[in-house]
Amino acid sequence: MSIPVDYEILRVIWWLFLGVLLIGFAIMDGFDLGVAALLPFVARTDTERRIAINTIGPVWEGNQVWLVTGGGAAFAAFPPVYAASFSGFYIAMFLVLATLILRPVAFDFRNKFKDARWRTFWDYALFAGGLVPSLVFGVAFGNLLQGVPFRIDSDMRVLYEGSGLFELLNPFGLLCGLVSVGMLTTHGAVYLTVKADGPVKERAAAYVRIGALVTVALFIIAGIWTAFGIKGYVITSAIVVDGPSNPLLKTVAQVRGHWFANFVTYKWMMLAPALAIVGPLLAVLFTAGRKAGLAFLASATGIFGVISTAGVSMFPFLMPSNIMPQASLTVWDATSSRLTLFVMLLATLILLPIVLAYTGFAFRVMRGVVTAKEIEGNSANHY
Repeated sequence: MSIPVDYEILRVIWWLFLGVLLIGFAIMDGFDLGVAALLPFVARTDTERRIAINTIGPVWEGNQVWLVTGGGAAFAAFPPVYAASFSGFYIAMFLVLATLILRPVAFDFRNKFKDARWRTFWDYALFAGGLVPSLVFGVAFGNLLQGVPFRIDSDMRVLYEGSGLFELLNPFGLLCGLVSVGMLTTHGAVYLTVKADGPVKERAAAYVRIGALVTVALFIIAGIWTAFGIKGYVITSAIVVDGPSNPLLKTVAQVRGHWFANFVTYKWMMLAPALAIVGPLLAVLFTAGRKAGLAFLASATGIFGVISTAGVSMFPFLMPSNIMPQASLTVWDATSSRLTLFVMLLATLILLPIVLAYTGFAFRVMRGVVTAKEIEGNSANHY
């Protein structure tokens, strides 16, 4: 079969597409996680908690398609990365999945009984389902920047040699986790200013201000730490962009501050960290000006900036190894075959517009503000 697209181009396309899926998940499901994490703070009565829950109730399940698609894309396009990450981050992934599983259970069970203790239990289940994934996703990115303790043997088996979950919870990893929590809770607070009413909306607006400033401050601290305290990775052998997917065919060195090399070489990439800082600050200004829609777009822009900063700084590395740098997985040596990438690209070009159309339709149908009057007047049909 003649494939009309070069292997190099296909590899870059799938790196970009994986980034788009991660950003799409953070923007679309991120506000679900953020609202859940803010639930104990923005709502003080049962009606207020139900207002917050029902802002995300109709859309949270559809938003998870970004996470499912991202996992599927990683499995199909970058199999070694999928294998190494799910081995190394197994317990962390289990925590994420366990708390995400709590979400649908909490949504369905919370309103079965009017008992206060029953509803409080499920409220905290939703809180955990928002906070834990937000933290763990950031911790994972922090560990990718530092390098992951895995190696590849002569039979191309990926062998993880880390000590488990607590090794991932190192200071820099936790800092990145807090950046993620701040980013997504701010996004959730902005969403509440769009969809909620009354005291919930006012408290959410206050958390937009707090969350945005904390996120920007932590992001800048993480950037300084990355520049002066963490060794980046660089390929020291000839780079073969269309060669076989064998990570052991290259040599890699660790150089302090090298994660900033792409920003020095390609000045336009500085747009990513600039958006990461400007986006949340604009969200604060738009929220203060009662322009909730623009605030949501600004918050989404900040998320794009934060994730893009990590992605472009590491390129072409996907998952560096800190115990066997040569085994580090990159865009050039950790992909599926050229035919697989091409067939998947064709399928994506057909299916992605359908997903986007469905998402747009769902949000159009579910548009409008959730009010206390609506909740109390039609209690049986709400969470």
